[in-house]
Amino acid sequence: MSGEPRPAVSIRCFVALDLEPELREHLARVVESLRTAFAGLRLVRPDGTHLTLRFLGASSPGQLERLGPVLAAAAAASAPMDAGLLGLDTFPARGSPRVLHLAVEAQASLMALQSACEAAARTAGYAPETRAFHPHLTLGRWRERVPRPPLPSVTLPDSMRLSTLTLFRSETRPEGAVYTALGRFPLGGTAPS
Repeated sequence: MSGEPRPAVSIRCFVALDLEPELREHLARVVESLRTAFAGLRLVRPDGTHLTLRFLGASSPGQLERLGPVLAAAAAASAPMDAGLLGLDTFPARGSPRVLHLAVEAQASLMALQSACEAAARTAGYAPETRAFHPHLTLGRWRERVPRPPLPSVTLPDSMRLSTLTLFRSETRPEGAVYTALGRFPLGGTAPS
């Protein structure tokens, strides 16, 4: 009915470091090389690969409004960084694997930025994250339980350049998740006043 306020729509969001195009191209080749290596593995689209710092989940417009300036300040306080790529790994560490990923070096500057993103999320009204942060790039997910497979070695650059913090919207579709940037914040950039 007209004149009545509409309920706020919540959207699924997360905060991540975006990847440089050259790395995305390299990861596309890595993912293609893994296509037949693992039974039942659903590979991610390389164009959607990112380094998640804080999953937010259902987000209200008010939370996102409060979050933007705090994320901009966190990004401005963190210099661009190069993080080492450590090779293929799985989550969880024991039992049947659910996620195939590239492990990323947990260097001090990356961990500090993740901590700042956690603080920003709490400031915006999100519940504290209860899981420990393990930096990684997800390459695929198993839908069914499978025995733990041997992991092949893959050719990777020694490190990846991380220079943009991004607030993403995530939409689940039959062909896979689609990510849309809601805000981009350059590391070492200028925070809004």
